[in-house]
Amino acid sequence: MNEWISVIFSIGLVFSLEIINSSIENIADFISPERHEMIKKIKDLSASGVLISAITALIIGLIIFIPKILKLC
Repeated sequence: MNEWISVIFSIGLVFSLEIINSSIENIADFISPERHEMIKKIKDLSASGVLISAITALIIGLIIFIPKILKLC
């Protein structure tokens, strides 16, 4: 049961952070439509948060599912 909670929470976290990332990018484009170095840094930081959460979700999935897959073999 705890494994499924971890998987669902991880997936939800990645989706939530992706929505937040999209919101930050849209706000940044609204504030400064032209290319600006500080806006680029903000967008890169918010995208890296999504990447870190996705990598973490992958690791959680591997920890949970690899032993189950190996039992099938």
